[in-house]
Amino acid sequence: MSVEASIAPVPGVSRRQGTAGRRIVRLAQNLGAVGISVFLTVLGLMAITFFIGRVIPIDPVAAAVGDRAPKDVYEATRLAMGLDRPLYEQFYRYCVAVFRGDFGMSLSTGNRVVDDIVRVFPATFEMASIGIVVGVLLGVPMGVWAAARQGSWIDQVIRVLGLMGYAVPAFWLGLVGLAVFYARLRWVGGPGRLDIAYDGMVDPVTGILLIDALLAGEPAIARNALWHLALPCAVLGFFSLAYIARMTRSLMLDQLGQEFIVTARVKGVPEWKVIWKHAFRPIRIPLITVIGLSYAGLLEGSVMIETIFSWPGLGNYITTALLNADMNAVLAGTLVIGAVFIVINKASDVLYRILDPRAR
Repeated sequence: MSVEASIAPVPGVSRRQGTAGRRIVRLAQNLGAVGISVFLTVLGLMAITFFIGRVIPIDPVAAAVGDRAPKDVYEATRLAMGLDRPLYEQFYRYCVAVFRGDFGMSLSTGNRVVDDIVRVFPATFEMASIGIVVGVLLGVPMGVWAAARQGSWIDQVIRVLGLMGYAVPAFWLGLVGLAVFYARLRWVGGPGRLDIAYDGMVDPVTGILLIDALLAGEPAIARNALWHLALPCAVLGFFSLAYIARMTRSLMLDQLGQEFIVTARVKGVPEWKVIWKHAFRPIRIPLITVIGLSYAGLLEGSVMIETIFSWPGLGNYITTALLNADMNAVLAGTLVIGAVFIVINKASDVLYRILDPRAR
């Protein structure tokens, strides 16, 4: 046998290697497309936040030095902040600084804005995460139940709850909850993350108070933190529940009208199997997008809830910064919230494609 024949490639192995190579190339192309899309979206968000910050009637120099500062101090500060340069150059310098992780100094706290955001964001993440869990655990079964009992009183009640979630203002619901469940019944904790007696007793390892208290071996503090989380998370969970239940009901009604559902019922398949196995299984994929958008909405829309409950999160931080004309903090907080929304949205799309081969 010749040397050439002995080293000839095996046809099956070559085909498998070629298929694997094409898959790697497609994966790299998809990841590159997602990366470019995220970059361009973040760049557009940066442009919007920057130019809005320049057109609102707030003088950042006056906010930094005060209204009664001498003119020479005012001009020196203006030059130091780069506000004498053309607008396009200011935007370029802003983008370079942001991509380096430099959002400037906060006028409200005197700290670097990035340090403030790292400190306050876990509180928002903790509250929004528990709120979305409440919304999913209650909203999905309620939506399925409403679709399965379409036209019944159960369906009507769930639809009314869904409409209330869109119509009731968040600040009103939060204030009523505090007046009834905290001030009157004492079932839940009041504003803040902890009682004053426990404040400062747990070192912020992760920033998520429940986890930090358990890591520190302080179950009493963890219970107190959960007691304070109950009401704001319930309020956020209600708004998430309303959206998820409504979308689940709509998706389920579409599936229950399909021919394969009628065929399954004609064959005598039990109703619970028809609902949960045949009708619910196809809607799990689009529900991922619904839940992802709801979660992102809780992260970015908790400003009012954090203000009402004195929750030291990102929303409260942005509100305080806006009242103090602290534009570095306002722009950075807005940009972070927008970036979180973009990341969650893209992650939902990627997960959608992984779980549903037809979307690839």
